[in-house]
Amino acid sequence: MTERTSRTVLLRGGAVYSPADPFATAMLVEGEHVAWVGSDGAAEAYAGVADEIVELDGALVTPAFVDAHVHATSTGLALTGLDLTGSPSLAAALASLTAFVDAQGTAGGVLIGHGWDETRWPEGRPPTLAELDAAARGAAVYLSRTDVHSALATTALRTLTEGLADRPGHCAQGPLTKDAHHAVRRTALAHLTPEQRRRAQRATLARAAELGIGALHECAGPEISSEADLAALLALAAEGEGPEVFGYWGELGGIETARRLGAVGAGGDLFVDGALGSHTACLHAAYADADHTGTAYLTADQVADHVAACTEAGLQAGFHAIGDAAVAAVLDGVRAAGERVGAERVKALRHRVEHAEALDDKSVAAFAELGLTASVQPAFDAAWGGPEGMYVQRLGAERAAALNPFAALLRAGVPLAFGSDAPVTPLDPWGTVRAAAFHRTLEHRISVRAAFTAHTRGGWRAIGRDQDGVLVPGAVASYAIWAAGDLVVQAPDSRVAGWSTDPRSGTPGLPDLTPGHPLPTCLRTVVRGRTVHRAAE
Repeated sequence: MTERTSRTVLLRGGAVYSPADPFATAMLVEGEHVAWVGSDGAAEAYAGVADEIVELDGALVTPAFVDAHVHATSTGLALTGLDLTGSPSLAAALASLTAFVDAQGTAGGVLIGHGWDETRWPEGRPPTLAELDAAARGAAVYLSRTDVHSALATTALRTLTEGLADRPGHCAQGPLTKDAHHAVRRTALAHLTPEQRRRAQRATLARAAELGIGALHECAGPEISSEADLAALLALAAEGEGPEVFGYWGELGGIETARRLGAVGAGGDLFVDGALGSHTACLHAAYADADHTGTAYLTADQVADHVAACTEAGLQAGFHAIGDAAVAAVLDGVRAAGERVGAERVKALRHRVEHAEALDDKSVAAFAELGLTASVQPAFDAAWGGPEGMYVQRLGAERAAALNPFAALLRAGVPLAFGSDAPVTPLDPWGTVRAAAFHRTLEHRISVRAAFTAHTRGGWRAIGRDQDGVLVPGAVASYAIWAAGDLVVQAPDSRVAGWSTDPRSGTPGLPDLTPGHPLPTCLRTVVRGRTVHRAAE
């Protein structure tokens, strides 16, 4: 493990985003903690004792981001391997697959790729098994859909997966969903060598550091990764060369496993349903483009049992729930657990709901009542919202417009923690803040300041560390330095934005995130006083 620093660093000549001083231009760091925040003039008193002086030259210093929902190994495999996210057509995706197979070779192992999305292709369909096998030249290949709730698997991979044809979600010629998908994913990941896994995880941590991310919440579990995968990631992060990692283990009743692995909670991707793109999110009413309501993996009773057990153990629980019926099952289960073990005890642990997309006013109020944390992904709306997006295809315009109601959650006092769900959407913190502030549905927009808070302090609050994620004396020195241009105050209500720009309001500015403007560039990322990324000069 890297030794903890005890150096003193003075940063001056920029803008420091701090509630301690909205006009701060300098900051002093001693070891792992912020020691002082203030003006350049006052900073002169510390210049003589600093081991390093960082001349900011007008750069912005902010708390480092926290990505509250990632899958590090899968993200790294997409970063270093076959990423089909930008494929403009089915034909292009198949051509990319062939080129990847030719480059990697077909001898032994399983080739893994990610990111296809048939809703964006002019063909409007995924490949047939015959087309997939031909493009893969007979290799064993696993290709997760962009939402990672269905996948394409070649015949060679299907043959390696015992009992596949008998599992729910099996399709002889097309994508696999439900248990069939989980089975082929386990087979594919089981063929990764420890070195392949480590290389993928290192790629994710390095990319996060490059983007000013100082901490990640890894959402692991038996259906999304493995115990070995989570253990390896936590061990790698403990070496101290990149962002901190906090693990969640999503297994029903998996409290002892979570503790043994060093996870901070027994939740994350503990699936109550699937995803809208794969038609597996669980809904009250049928999909607009399918004659069913999706898939329910857990009942309210099972949710109640898990929450009650976690509460008794003093461990945070969490669930993946996207559709309105899945969210209702979680809310009913959490409320029942409160009746069983005590509502205040349940509320105190801030149990999480991941994604929580289909919410109405009643469910938003229930989140607040039950003390639930909403771990959400604004980039989902940027990717699939709008009048021509996948949400409308799956749900129709009225239901699609109700998804991801961030403003309503904030008004109700529900804690928000922002993440990417990478590799579902890329690691992109400023893009995530922009997506929340410029939500495709106007009534769901929140201010840039609120969105930034959800992506920094919100991630720390989600794991019970309320003191972190801000640059004030005594706080952990995890921060990022940005080339950010002019700083402004942006809010959906122009009256609020106008008032906030008045110096008397004491509201610090943030980068202009208006769509079309370039996003800030990270110059340096520091985690607990250790520099984990420095941009090339």
